[in-house]
Amino acid sequence: MSKALITTVPFGDKNRLPLELLEASDIEYLINPLGRKLKEEELAEMVSDFDVLIAGTEPITDMVMSRAPRLKLISRVGIGLDSVDLLAAERRNILVSYTPDAPAPAVAELTVGLMLTLLRSVHVANAQMHRGEWHRYFGRRIPEVTIGIIGVGRIGGRVLRRLAGFGTPRVLVNDIHPNTKVVPEFKLEWVDKEEIYRHADIISLHLPLTAQTKNMIRREHLMLMKPDAMIINTSRGGIINELDLAEVLNAGHLSGAAIDVFEHEPYNGALAQIDRCLLTSHMGSMSIDCRTRMEIEATEEVVRFLTGQALQGVVPPEEYNVQRQGL
Repeated sequence: MSKALITTVPFGDKNRLPLELLEASDIEYLINPLGRKLKEEELAEMVSDFDVLIAGTEPITDMVMSRAPRLKLISRVGIGLDSVDLLAAERRNILVSYTPDAPAPAVAELTVGLMLTLLRSVHVANAQMHRGEWHRYFGRRIPEVTIGIIGVGRIGGRVLRRLAGFGTPRVLVNDIHPNTKVVPEFKLEWVDKEEIYRHADIISLHLPLTAQTKNMIRREHLMLMKPDAMIINTSRGGIINELDLAEVLNAGHLSGAAIDVFEHEPYNGALAQIDRCLLTSHMGSMSIDCRTRMEIEATEEVVRFLTGQALQGVVPPEEYNVQRQGL
């Protein structure tokens, strides 16, 4: 009997269909018994007896793969591939697939929610009210600000399309592959990142974590931003230097930040002590419908592989090239 290790949690909590798909195909499975994101050593100890991984964001390194002689497929629940050593998988003839479209609507909607929350200081008022303090904040509306989007792909484009319903703000965008027709509702201004840092009132990041984007935004970039600017990261931890962000916020620069993803998760760092820094627990994709779709698509890929069918979500060569460029 083929065996699948499900490392991402929760899994099948809101909809048992992914588990039923495995059971219907006589695939034995184990759901991560620790109930949290696994560390490299923990995954290495767990993986030896499995043919496939249904994976989250835990580190799937060459060392982990070396402990998994039966492993032939890594099926990623989600889009990010920074946690998977694609080149090691390639050397070991382990296929990798992912579900790049499934989480995008949920992440885009959370991003817009975070924008509204920052612009109206909802998070700060909430924290103060819970302490018995009453303060009414002036805020800003989306059509009245300049929005900067860095990364205009699956998620960044959806963020812009959702913002169109609020009016017509000035929108500055940056992407390594500019698509001038991505959001026809807006007259997008394609500029370099430094111009976004200098001129945007609220900046949202939608980038993969690569050697080129790690620590992309450091103290010097944050200090280029307007004193009352805001920044949002719902993409990957490590793109903004967290210690630099905390230092800048503590110094009184920037009126707010919203961070959903962290270099080390669960997060317990200096940003948690700053009221105007809104923190969420890597929950961008955690709407019931999108999470369920991610789990189903990743499981269907496992079933296809173990029953000899063609895979539909194989990671494309350009993702492997990104990791090669980081060597």
